[in-house]
Amino acid sequence: MISSLEKISIKIWYYKYKIMDDENLAKSVDMEKIAREGTKIYEEVKSKYLPQDIGKYLAIDIESKEVFLADNTAEAVEAAKKAHPNKVFFVVKIGFSAAEILSKMEKEPW
Repeated sequence: MISSLEKISIKIWYYKYKIMDDENLAKSVDMEKIAREGTKIYEEVKSKYLPQDIGKYLAIDIESKEVFLADNTAEAVEAAKKAHPNKVFFVVKIGFSAAEILSKMEKEPW
C-alpha cells in the first residue's frame, strides 16, 4: 500500500517539474501503480547507489525497470524521456523518504 505521503510526493514532483507534458497522458496513467512499482524497483536497486549517490535522483521506468541517475529531477527525467518518450516515471531522491522530502519542501518552498 502506498502511503499518503508517497502519493503527495509523486503529485508534487509531477506539478513542480512537469514530468508529463501531455495532459491526456497524465489522465491515462495509474499514479498509484507507478508509485507502488517504482518503490519496489527502487528498493531492489538502491544498494547500488548508496552511499555514494545520496542526494541525487533516479527516474525509474516501471515497465522496463531502467533507472536513470542524475544530479536533479529534471535531468533524470530528461534522460529517461530520451530512452522512453511518452512515458511516466517514478522519481526518487536517493537516500531520502517521501516524508523527509516533504518536510524540507515545507521549510524551503519552491
